[in-house]
Amino acid sequence: MALHLNLLHEEILEQRLRQRDPLKIGMLVLCAIGALMFLWYMGRAYQTLSIRNQLNVIQTQWKKIEPKVTAAQKRSAELKGIIGTTKVLDDMIDHRFFWAPFLEKLSRCVALNAQISSIDGTVLDDNKTINVMIEGQAAGREPRAAAEELRQLLLEQLGQTYHNVKVEFKTLEDLDTLAKIGNANLAMAHFAINVTVDLSTSPKATGTPARGGAKK
Repeated sequence: MALHLNLLHEEILEQRLRQRDPLKIGMLVLCAIGALMFLWYMGRAYQTLSIRNQLNVIQTQWKKIEPKVTAAQKRSAELKGIIGTTKVLDDMIDHRFFWAPFLEKLSRCVALNAQISSIDGTVLDDNKTINVMIEGQAAGREPRAAAEELRQLLLEQLGQTYHNVKVEFKTLEDLDTLAKIGNANLAMAHFAINVTVDLSTSPKATGTPARGGAKK
């Protein structure tokens, strides 16, 4: 059996101990971890710089567009106001009361022995009711009967177009003066007739429109 002598066994042992030194291994691990963290930090920093650059670009573009957007918003608000006003006006036009058919009906009821001196008409309750005051004089052997005939004709004629028509005397009184019709002197009576029409149940009349009140 051959005998081998290792005169460098102490140096080899020291070298192996140095290679297995825990501190050195720990330092290497820490260096590796530090390198990985540095690389991660650099990546995040690059992403942050990229996001900041994009934000700056967007802010620059927004500064250019902002005045146009503000003007567009103001214009939009103005157009909405105009549209709202237009809708209100359209609704008012669609639901307005037409005085021409009413006056035409009235003209058909006035006979030769009657004279209308004033008409005062008003649309009430958002176009739901009209109230008309008619004043004038009627002449005849029985002037009150002539005025009653006018009232009946009004009720009949207006009832053909409107519903819930009320034609009532507010005043009816004899006058001392006489009216000459033809060759006869006839007694006269002054009347004031109040006409009320419920438009909520009446068909829509056509003709020349007038809103609010009408006076003749």
